[in-house]
Amino acid sequence: MSEATATTTEAKPSGAFEPRIAAFVCNWCTYTGADLAGTSRIQMAPNVRVVRLPCTGRIDPMFIVKAFERGADGVIVSGCHPGDCHYSAGNYHARRRFAIFREIMSFVGIDQDRITFSWVSASEGRKWGDVVDETVNRVRGLGPFTSYQNLVEKTNAGA
Repeated sequence: MSEATATTTEAKPSGAFEPRIAAFVCNWCTYTGADLAGTSRIQMAPNVRVVRLPCTGRIDPMFIVKAFERGADGVIVSGCHPGDCHYSAGNYHARRRFAIFREIMSFVGIDQDRITFSWVSASEGRKWGDVVDETVNRVRGLGPFTSYQNLVEKTNAGA
């Protein structure tokens, strides 16, 4: 059993922090890879909620902001490998958008370690499991994401 798998199957103490992760994934590659991971019974952390989109190139940065606003502790964005996009260049658009978006998130005070960008093809179920486990473990180490809620409370208190 791999180290990542071992960490996901251990019993957690009652009341221990378990991160909520939102995953925005490409319908053609990553979603199919995640499905392969499930049908292959690959063990991975159950903390991820998948949102399937036609292409990562269609992911509006506001989707990520809204995920944090609605209580996500971390976000995964994953799509086809460069050159394999079913819509020709969608993943290239996503990669450029994501690079700029990470800078903006850092500027407003959101730790870049809370956001993961990856390429997972339809045949990479094991890789999807690894991405999920690595993200969950990293975000678990960061603790609950409360910065957004604190910012909203300050804004509302000042209004």
